[in-house]
Amino acid sequence: MTIRVLICDQLPVIADGLKTLLDALPDFEVIGTTHNGMEAIVLVRTTRPDVVVTDLNLQTISGLEMIRRLAQEEEQPNVVVFTVADNDKTVSDVLHAGASCLLGKDASPQELINAIQGAAAGQTILAPNIAQRLVTWFRTQPEPQENETCPEVAELTPREREVTRMVAQGMSTEDVARHLVIGEATVRTHLYRVRTKLGVRDRAELVSLAYRTGLIHSTDQSLDDERGLAPASAG
Repeated sequence: MTIRVLICDQLPVIADGLKTLLDALPDFEVIGTTHNGMEAIVLVRTTRPDVVVTDLNLQTISGLEMIRRLAQEEEQPNVVVFTVADNDKTVSDVLHAGASCLLGKDASPQELINAIQGAAAGQTILAPNIAQRLVTWFRTQPEPQENETCPEVAELTPREREVTRMVAQGMSTEDVARHLVIGEATVRTHLYRVRTKLGVRDRAELVSLAYRTGLIHSTDQSLDDERGLAPASAG
């Protein structure tokens, strides 16, 4: 399936560079580029891209305001924010506005491609440093007095529980595959089955549910201790 992409950035060198990168791939079609937030909204309505890749600094309206307005559209595109700003307020604003993915402009071309593909598939993907900060923040929150009840958790196989715990502790798909000595495709299959069983849409919801149901505790380091793992980035 071809992923149709709209690119929004004030700097032509970045917009044109992203267009050149994606146009060279068989499964991508760049339907346009713009530096104007209002024009981007019009283009979304007229061309129906699957994914919008945007910086937060745009003309007429900011990228953040554009994302908020796109979230009100009847047919919402998934949004990948590609920006130099990754402070805590920006991360919070972007996620609350409705963006699917958030990457810094130091991301590699492959990381950006993966994020666009993930966004098109309805996944949430964050830059590793941002994901780790969110996990660290979550671990500082007080433990709930009682775990949320979720009977579907009992349907998970031991391996699915193991993969879920690793992901909830901030490990990327590649890290999980390496430590379990299985293929990345197998890890993704396990995560897909877990999301299906638990009724969650993406990795962010899965991690939240894992903590809320007691599948993993914010202060529980048993899995790390058993395997001798250091905290890893999420992806």
